[in-house]
Amino acid sequence: MYKTSDFYYDLPEELIAQTPVEPRDSSRLLVYNRQTDTVEHKVFKDILNIFNKGDLLVVNNTKVLPARMFAYTKNGGKVEILLLKRINLTDWEVMVKPGKKCKEGVTLTISEELSLTILSRTEVGGRIVKFHFNGVFEDIISRLGEMPLPPYIRAKLENPDRYQTVYAKESGSAAAPTAGLHFTPELISALKEKGVEFAEVELKVGLGTFRPVKVDNPEEHVMHTEWYSITNENAEIINKAKREGRRVIAVGTTSVRTLETVADKNGFVREQSGDTNIFIYPPYKFKCVDNLITNFHLPESTLVMLVASLVSRDKILQLYNLAVENKYRFFSFGDSMLIL
Repeated sequence: MYKTSDFYYDLPEELIAQTPVEPRDSSRLLVYNRQTDTVEHKVFKDILNIFNKGDLLVVNNTKVLPARMFAYTKNGGKVEILLLKRINLTDWEVMVKPGKKCKEGVTLTISEELSLTILSRTEVGGRIVKFHFNGVFEDIISRLGEMPLPPYIRAKLENPDRYQTVYAKESGSAAAPTAGLHFTPELISALKEKGVEFAEVELKVGLGTFRPVKVDNPEEHVMHTEWYSITNENAEIINKAKREGRRVIAVGTTSVRTLETVADKNGFVREQSGDTNIFIYPPYKFKCVDNLITNFHLPESTLVMLVASLVSRDKILQLYNLAVENKYRFFSFGDSMLIL
């Protein structure tokens, strides 16, 4: 059984990407082929030459909410609010900072049209809150909120759309499914012209995906639940590919987690939605996913463990160290890896 510390690698801070590259598909791509145990260094748009007619790319079509806001106590104290998960029309699970100003029953004001009351604490130090507003909540948030960039990105994002995939549709995530940030509309069109197919799933990405594993035994780590959905139309596209023995390539770990949540033991999926807290770590037998496009993830994270499940713990550390040596850019705005 692996320990959390077994998934540590040394990452120089200067390799943490602070800004996205332009154009999106000019980011670098490390391609690892499991059959031949070989590595190639490419550019992301080279996937046009790597994927074949009939290959199926499964993307997460979630859209990031401008989920970061600032609220004020009646004494003028400032509190940062980060929306995590919607519970009903008015109630949300949120992260708050500083927490000491957010005791149960306290009401905070964000603007004249939006305030909130603290209802309770969560197990992970967040809060359940009730929002008070007149009008459409999403419209209000779009005016008042900011993009919730990860804490390791300190540079100001000039264009908020660069933290959205070009195919984002379903609003509600607290973070972007970053493996999809490398696609451009032109690249998607070219792939489709070649005969590469696309299917969509939705997983509303919460910060639980990125929460550090604080226990040395990964089996004791409690994953935050995230809401997922797959439509009948997309389930049929995926099942047809599985029946015909074609490759199912997940774009990002969120697509992997959705597919592996809904798949039966033979890899077939069906229309459904709900909450998932699936935690994939070695050894894991994949049911639906054959290949993966993914960014480079934080040391000792659940995401590194997931990617290691496709190859091995030793191999993923070897590949990550190779990426460090070759000065790939890491994390949300960084480069990517394709595991074939």
